[in-house]
Amino acid sequence: MSWIDEIEAGDADGKLSEMYAELVKKRGKISNILKVHSLNPEAMGNHLDLYMTIMFGRSGLSRAEREAIAVVVSATNECAYCVNHHAEALKRYIKDGDTLEMLTSADGLETLEPRLSNIVRHAEKLTSAPSAMTESDLGELRAVGLSDRDILDLTLIVAYFNFVNRIAMGLGVAYSAEELSGYRDE
Repeated sequence: MSWIDEIEAGDADGKLSEMYAELVKKRGKISNILKVHSLNPEAMGNHLDLYMTIMFGRSGLSRAEREAIAVVVSATNECAYCVNHHAEALKRYIKDGDTLEMLTSADGLETLEPRLSNIVRHAEKLTSAPSAMTESDLGELRAVGLSDRDILDLTLIVAYFNFVNRIAMGLGVAYSAEELSGYRDE
């Protein structure tokens, strides 16, 4: 559901129909953020490939850290779609309500445990003030154990969620309670 035309699964044919079927098979449903790409299936496929690589691929960042980055970037951008979507996933890894509230509001991040705090504060700064980034920012990440590969992965996740937030907000992608729950492979 968005402000532009979308092709529903029952109306899809060819490559789009195959992609929808694969999404339902692997993930249990088709998210609205992917459905908004239905007029350009090639872009949808590339988008999904990048998402799966950075969020589920091999990395020194844990799944919880990756979801926390997604939530903080999205909260910083005030993207309700992505905050809600990824807060649901984050609840699988973080059970503390105060920590979840800090991440979903992008507030109080400096009080989190040091590694997570440095990761999400870096994500917030790169999102809100990218021109203020300096090489010394990377030293803070290295000090809590991140390798250069981890820093690259962090940067890719931040960039990806800034990209996706703008798709969601720019095209009016909406979420529902049904969409937020029950995904496979999250």
